Amino acid sequence: HVQLVESGGGSVQAGGSLRLSCSASGHVGGSYCMAWFRQVPGNEREGVASIDAEGRTTYANSAKGRFTISKDNARNTLYLEMNSLKPEDTAMYYCAAARGDCYLRFNLPAEYNYWGQGTQVTVS
Repeated sequence: HVQLVESGGGSVQAGGSLRLSCSASGHVGGSYCMAWFRQVPGNEREGVASIDAEGRTTYANSAKGRFTISKDNARNTLYLEMNSLKPEDTAMYYCAAARGDCYLRFNLPAEYNYWGQGTQVTVS
């Protein structure tokens, strides 16, 4: 079993930046697809970015050029660097992990086995 804990959310003005972190613990050995999702109340959870065990990344169109997903394997930590934030980026952001690779899993929450509790990002 894998436990995920997000941090780094907060309130920021439009144009600002935030860096989200997701610390993984438990049975973290093996190959995982790691991803960030976000959700606004009343809407479906949507994929923001993913990264596979080899470091290959995928981004939602809304995140391309502004967000960067990365990971530190030594620290079992996933990051999401968010720049040029817009009010429409306001959402609860979730870290997720899926055993295996990321192929064809982007934006499919049901494919992910483990989830964090979320961290709120508010852009005004």
